[in-house]
Amino acid sequence: MFVKAASLSVFVLAYVAFVVFPRRRSLTAVIGAGVLLALTVVTPRQAFAFINWNVMGVFFGVLVLAELLMQSNMPAVLAERLVNWAPRAWIAMLLICGLSSFISMFAENVATVLLIAPIALHTARKLDISPVPLLVGVAVCSNLQGTATLIGDPPSMILAGFTKMTFDDFFVYNGKPSIFFFVQAGALASLFVLYFFYRRYSQNIVVERTEQLRSWTPTFLMVSLIAALVVSSFLDRDFNYLSGVLCMAWAAAGLLWHSGRHGKVFKLIRTFDWDTTFFLMGIFVLVGTLIATGWIDLITRGIQAVTGQSQTAAFVVVVAMSVAVSAVVDNVPYLASMIPVAQRLAEGLHVQPQLLLFGLLIAACIGGNVTPIGASANVVTVGYLKKHGHPVGFGEFMRIGLPFTIVATAAASICLWLVWG
Repeated sequence: MFVKAASLSVFVLAYVAFVVFPRRRSLTAVIGAGVLLALTVVTPRQAFAFINWNVMGVFFGVLVLAELLMQSNMPAVLAERLVNWAPRAWIAMLLICGLSSFISMFAENVATVLLIAPIALHTARKLDISPVPLLVGVAVCSNLQGTATLIGDPPSMILAGFTKMTFDDFFVYNGKPSIFFFVQAGALASLFVLYFFYRRYSQNIVVERTEQLRSWTPTFLMVSLIAALVVSSFLDRDFNYLSGVLCMAWAAAGLLWHSGRHGKVFKLIRTFDWDTTFFLMGIFVLVGTLIATGWIDLITRGIQAVTGQSQTAAFVVVVAMSVAVSAVVDNVPYLASMIPVAQRLAEGLHVQPQLLLFGLLIAACIGGNVTPIGASANVVTVGYLKKHGHPVGFGEFMRIGLPFTIVATAAASICLWLVWG
């Protein structure tokens, strides 16, 4: 009884701390895991086994290559070219959001925002308009498309780790369209939301070309890694180890190249997102303990008491709850704790688990777009705008974020239901 009560208490306290102290989330997760070890709720061997090392390998390997890609300046060069190609300002604004969407499929959302933000700010100054609508659009598009591929964002990697989904499975799963296409349905629908806010900017725009490509090597490494992950999907169907090994191998090659070209590898390593790295490890231990002590089964029975045996009700509850919670809480701990709940819920309803799992992932990631604190990319965007003299309140952010979320979630969920319902 003590073990069961302690596992839930530590998880709840950690979750509250994630909300109250969002900048200390990694420290909170690590301390939570440490408390479980100190109380002998979990043994060191169990804690090590709870961490999905394949997911950690994918995350860290992609993190390294994404940082090298940013330093090569390729995304900034693409953004500059797209803006000059557009005949009208509103088209340029949509293209900038589209580029952030594309980059975030393969790079962490915060890194994407930090790279695109200067281009967006410069574009807004050229148009003599507030940069707030454009940068908010960049943030919400990054959060949406980060869900589309296995390597786009930590929640996608966590789902893959729990369900043994490979890179290819995000496109086609068991012969049916998968997460990527449902995200694109949401993206296409939400494009009209952004157009509604951008349509009045019809002036011509020309941005002086100042960005220069520094090297093609990081782009080659990222493209070749994606190709390797596609191949690995056929060799390691259970997502046990190969994806993580490949990502770490490519990362090592990238670091060797950087060392030979620039030196100062340790300076580069210090810029990595160590916060999220340790946060993920701690979360795996916290959630793994919850599963081992039986709390997931109790939560599942609670949801079943509300939804009964209705597949429709269960789907709506999972999607709506995920959007609401993720609007104010980091989606990583929520998703990690809810994946086993969704799996058990699907078993009880005798339905394909992909319906609830895909809905859970998409809603949890899109839900972060509702408020400026719902996702790390939003927090960074708001901070960037404030630094440049454009403070953004909740209402101003939600003016775009809320309708974007509603439309994108509805479109993605409808398509998901039609295929997997």
